[in-house]
Amino acid sequence: MLLKNMEIIIGSIPLSIEDVVRVARYDHKVEIDQESKKKVNHSREYVEKLLAERRVVYGLTTGFGKFSETYIPSEQAKQLQINLIRSHACGLGNPFPKEVARAIILLRVNALLQGHSGIRLKVIETMVEMLNKGVTPVIPEQGSLGASGDLAPLAHLALVLMGEGEAYYEGEQMDGGKALASAGIQPVSLEAKEGLALINGTQVMTAVGTLACWDAQQLANWADCTAALTTDVLRGVKQAFEPETHDIRPHAGQKQVAKNILKLTKDSKLMTEQGELRVQDAYSLRCAPQVHGASRDALEHIQEKLVIEINSVTDNPLIFAEEDKVISGGNFHGQPIALAMDYLSIAAAELANISERRIERMVNPQLNDPLPGFLTKEGGMNSGLMIPQYAAASVVSENKSLAHPASVDSIPSSANQEDHVSMGTTAARKAAQIVGNAYKVLAIELFCGARAADYQNPENLGKGTKWAYSFCREHVPFIEEDHVMHPYFRKLEHLMKDIETTQQLEQQINA
Repeated sequence: MLLKNMEIIIGSIPLSIEDVVRVARYDHKVEIDQESKKKVNHSREYVEKLLAERRVVYGLTTGFGKFSETYIPSEQAKQLQINLIRSHACGLGNPFPKEVARAIILLRVNALLQGHSGIRLKVIETMVEMLNKGVTPVIPEQGSLGASGDLAPLAHLALVLMGEGEAYYEGEQMDGGKALASAGIQPVSLEAKEGLALINGTQVMTAVGTLACWDAQQLANWADCTAALTTDVLRGVKQAFEPETHDIRPHAGQKQVAKNILKLTKDSKLMTEQGELRVQDAYSLRCAPQVHGASRDALEHIQEKLVIEINSVTDNPLIFAEEDKVISGGNFHGQPIALAMDYLSIAAAELANISERRIERMVNPQLNDPLPGFLTKEGGMNSGLMIPQYAAASVVSENKSLAHPASVDSIPSSANQEDHVSMGTTAARKAAQIVGNAYKVLAIELFCGARAADYQNPENLGKGTKWAYSFCREHVPFIEEDHVMHPYFRKLEHLMKDIETTQQLEQQINA
């Protein structure tokens, strides 16, 4: 469904996480709906009226931040906006991936289309042109405090709109003006309120978080899959996944994971009855529904918060033309997303944590009977899969450091006018890194599970675990003697993120 190329209508129709992924990652086209155009034009007419009346309005006829008490004559309003963008474009570090930059544009456009920002329709349409014609701003990752919005990174987006800064076009990084010209797009000359409207919002943290959340949701399916394969090859006790236990502790995620593992191990000749080999399994096997399920429930909550933010207006001041009001509030503060991103970090880290423990059980000769130690028959001469567990443990440990919450840290800025900030963009960036690391760990578990299955006869696997084994073996050969495994881990990691593969996995779970 996601791969089907379709035009995304934005404005009055709420965007979903899937819509964002379509546009950001798969280059689906975007069109503005007519109702939103009317709202934008009406809001801009009200701004022009305020300018004509020479009213004192923050960001329109005043400076910014601590300079909010400084009056700026209307004839200097245009220069004020240009100065704002140039002075705020001080991002640091490596640029965001192109898909993140595209998501940022889409989300900023969607917020502006709600008709509370006072920006001209022409500016928004130029941003849509950039999306549809493939002009992607170079936006540095660092520099946002996540309150007053994502000022620094969004300013780099606005620079390109003005024909400045840097952008990617047709695979090349170039001057922003050249990129626009190459795509046949006219740069925008910003007018009153427009610079502020472009940079005062939470779209950077939300863009990073949306893509990370989507990836984490697919990761949760893979975690159930690799857990099922590991449990199968270790001859796990199937009663732990039967519904009676989970019906009397009815967390939705827990019930879903138990159901998934039962379905994936269906018809297995390896899974055992309670008491057949052992009465109960270790927690990393037996408690997979409770652990994975808690992460799934967290992801549901995080998605809910992201969908609200994706479809919200988060700049300042806000224009309410019908009520003849301009309100300076705090919708730019990123705390709702900052907390959600810290939660995402923990949820994804836990999927990797328990996966690493299952890897240990598969390779440890004290725990994996009747499998050979470190999954090699010639131990000593060969190290087998001893060191992949080291690598997984290293990444898991790194995740524990990254999962320290960013949102509990605040540092005052703008001469203490902005005296509490969210650090939401830092939280989102860390969450995305943890999700990426978790894929690495699960790729190692899948690799080890397939090797263990070779010693247990793959024909004995369950219906879904046999699919997982076959998927791995289609891309990674069985090699008994020691060999370089890094390329295979990397290959599996990328394949597990591939949308066609994730859809095949969903079919196994939902069959």
